[in-house]
Amino acid sequence: MDLMQAILDRRSIRKFKPDPVSDEDLSKVLEAARWAPSWANTQVWCFVIVHDYDTRDRLAKATISKAPGKENGAAPALRQAPIVVVACAELGRSGCFDGVPYTDKNEWFMFDVALALNNLTLMAHALGLGTVHIGLFDAVKAADIVGVPEGYAVVEILPLGHPDETPAPRTRKSVDEFVYYEKFGEK
Repeated sequence: MDLMQAILDRRSIRKFKPDPVSDEDLSKVLEAARWAPSWANTQVWCFVIVHDYDTRDRLAKATISKAPGKENGAAPALRQAPIVVVACAELGRSGCFDGVPYTDKNEWFMFDVALALNNLTLMAHALGLGTVHIGLFDAVKAADIVGVPEGYAVVEILPLGHPDETPAPRTRKSVDEFVYYEKFGEK
């Protein structure tokens, strides 16, 4: 699959078939993540691969909804998808030298994990698999559920499986709406 076509066709999938993801396909998406760029090549990401239904259900219950008393709209995907990737980051390395942050953005680990997950997501799509990025959850609770040690943080939860829906494309800003030349605001 052409890269630009994969970028254009990829969608957030919230409904999954129960079909298992092959070990070969899982290896391919993880290999794609492995080759993502990172700050000073620190590669601070690590992934907990969850197959167990009870664990996936507990992760679904750790999501947060904007509407009180309602479940996060992506929570059912965590129960349906045969695999959930809990994306974590080692803290104090990305954006740091000798554990000291060197920029005003002390969250470089977020960029690094996002780059790895973008590679993973595009490879999944190329293989006919679906994903959805879930960021609205109790990260401390999620870390406890999958046993993430101190010094690491859960960044995102990502269901992975065979899509059971084909969402329509959503609108995007045109390039001239977000690109400026020489100075912010100058077209």
